[in-house]
Amino acid sequence: MIRQSRKLEHLKYSMLLDDGPAAAGFADFHMVHNCLPDLAWRDIDVSTTVAGITLPQPVIINAITGGAADVTNVNRELAEFARQTGASMAVGSQYAAIEDPSAAESYKVVRRANPSGVVFANLGAHAAPDAARCAVDMIGAQAIQIHLNAGQEIIMSEGDRDFSGYLSHIEAIVKKVDVPVIVKEVGCGIGREQAKALVGIGVKAIDVGGTGGTNFLAIEAARGRLNLDAEMVSWGIPTAIAAVEVVSEAASAVDVVVSGGVRTPLDVVKALSIGGVAAGIAGPVLKTLRRKGLDGAVRWYENFATDIKRFMLLVGAQNINDLRSAPLVVTGFSREWLAARGIDTVQFATRKKT
Repeated sequence: MIRQSRKLEHLKYSMLLDDGPAAAGFADFHMVHNCLPDLAWRDIDVSTTVAGITLPQPVIINAITGGAADVTNVNRELAEFARQTGASMAVGSQYAAIEDPSAAESYKVVRRANPSGVVFANLGAHAAPDAARCAVDMIGAQAIQIHLNAGQEIIMSEGDRDFSGYLSHIEAIVKKVDVPVIVKEVGCGIGREQAKALVGIGVKAIDVGGTGGTNFLAIEAARGRLNLDAEMVSWGIPTAIAAVEVVSEAASAVDVVVSGGVRTPLDVVKALSIGGVAAGIAGPVLKTLRRKGLDGAVRWYENFATDIKRFMLLVGAQNINDLRSAPLVVTGFSREWLAARGIDTVQFATRKKT
């Protein structure tokens, strides 16, 4: 019951607290306008693939909730939103249902509401391989996210304190499950060294999950009535920077998903131009559903998806692959960070469609 009540508190504070305070970094990345796009609107294709799974569009509704009876309706509504928009969706951590099978309904409702959609299972890296198989079977998932959240756990009074052996845990899951494994950070980002290690154990996709979006350190501080200093609450790698780090190290071996403070259609286009195959969003969908209801949220998303296509046309990109050859100018703190890490940003600014 502790885990289930925590889910309700996470939802509460994710609605109450603002993003940040650290920025996602997309403001340092600038697309270059193409006044001769040589492209018709009807020809723009936003479909993509993640870990071999075809997605009709490059937006994933990232893990939000599950595990408590009171959030079943939230997942049902999210799944209906996904069904109507064609977006793929990941459920929140299913460990509550592994511990207590009576909690499984809050996850199974997603597959019932969206029987033909793309749905990802979700567990923490401490989970046993058999638990991962159970999570996949529970919702008929096409892939499973394994989340990494050491920053959140050490703020949580009841959180984990031992993160040893996680890489070998994930490797065991990769070998056991029959679906692709996606490793995802929960708001502190993934660096190039860890991306290389994850590639080495056979994961099929990496979701960078950087700073700038829903801040689970701040949420846990609010839950525990803790007064964290600004340096702790801002800890992590900005999302756009983490995306470049992971792409520079791993894009030839795994698919990269960009999440953490992706808030606008242009953020999505920048994420894809950096080299991501999809972008993950969570908080904006939930908040829009709460403010505007299902019909209003679907209309909001339709406009969101249309603007993605508009920006693609304005840079002359017919498809997601074309975005990776569209010029992208990196400035400011992000350029300084990446230069210090030995990553050449001029290559982004001078690239051309082949």
